[in-house]
Amino acid sequence: MKVFSYERATSPAAAAAAAARAKGAKFIAGGTNLLDLMKLEIETPAHLIDLNGLALDRIEPTAQGGLRIGALVRNTDLAAHPQVRRDYGLLSRALLAGASGQLRNKATTAGNLLQRTRCPYFYDPDQPCNKRRPGAGCAAIGGFNRPLAVLGGGDACIATHPSDMAVAMRALDAVVETVQPDGRTRRIPIADFHRLPGDTPHIETALAPAELITAVTLPKPLGGVQLYRKVRDRASYAFALISVAAVVQPDGSGRVALGGVAPKPWRVEAAEAELPRGAKAVAAGLLAGAKPTAQNAFKLTLVERTLGAVLAQAKA
Repeated sequence: MKVFSYERATSPAAAAAAAARAKGAKFIAGGTNLLDLMKLEIETPAHLIDLNGLALDRIEPTAQGGLRIGALVRNTDLAAHPQVRRDYGLLSRALLAGASGQLRNKATTAGNLLQRTRCPYFYDPDQPCNKRRPGAGCAAIGGFNRPLAVLGGGDACIATHPSDMAVAMRALDAVVETVQPDGRTRRIPIADFHRLPGDTPHIETALAPAELITAVTLPKPLGGVQLYRKVRDRASYAFALISVAAVVQPDGSGRVALGGVAPKPWRVEAAEAELPRGAKAVAAGLLAGAKPTAQNAFKLTLVERTLGAVLAQAKA
C-alpha cells in the first residue's frame, strides 16, 4: 500500500473543500471497496478524508412525503428501517441481496452508489484496462467476459456496475444530493448519476472533482408489489449475472430496472408500457440494441425468464 496522509472532516462542505485542495484525495467512510483497491494499488490516493464523524447517518421523512437517506447510513440499517421495509420494500430486498452481513454493517449508502466494477481485468494490474489506465485498452473484449455487459458498453469498456442498491434506486427514481468545494449544493437524478463508458470509461459518475454525496432522496412511496430477483453463480456473496427490480401495480403497470447487464443500472421507461402484455414484450424493449458476446449471450434469455418469474410472483 502506498503512503498517504489522513484527516477527519468537520463538515460536508469542509470535506469537499479539503478534497479540492489536496491533489489525489479520496473520501473514505466504510472503505469496503476503497481499501481493497488500495491494497492492490489500483487506487493510490495521496490523501484520505474520513467522513465518519459527519452527521450524515440519518433517515428522515421529507416534506414531499418521501424519505431522505444520509450518505453515511449503513446498508444494514437502511434495509432494516421500518419505513423502508413498509414503503420501499424493493430497496430493502436489494440491499439484503448484496454482499455479506459483515460488509452491509460497514458499507454506506453513498459508497454503494460509487463502488467500482468487479470486472476481473480491472482488478488485475497486469492486464490492460481503460478504467484503470485510460488508453490502455480493454482486455475483457476478446477475453473472459461471461459476467460482463450486454448493454451500454462500447469499444473501450464492457464492465458492469456491481451495485444491487443502485438498481432499486433507479426503479424508485431516487435523487442524489451533493455539496461542492465552494459550498454549493445540487440534486442529480439517479438516471443521470451513472455514466456510460463512451470514450472515457474511467469517468463513471456525473460528480465533479471533489464533489461529495450528502444524501439520497426517495420520492413518495409508489405502492404496488415490489420485488428484487438476483441471479448469480452461487447463492450468496456473489455479484449478479442479472438482476430484476420491479414495482408492479394492481392494473399491471409498473417499473422495471435491470442490474448485471450494463455499466449502470439499466431502465428503459418506454419498455414499461408493455408490462401488461408480459415479460417477453418488456424484455424486447429493455434489451433493444444489446450487443452480447458469445460468452454472455445467455443473459438475454435470462433477463426474459427472470422478469417472467418476477411478474408471475407479483400477480400471485
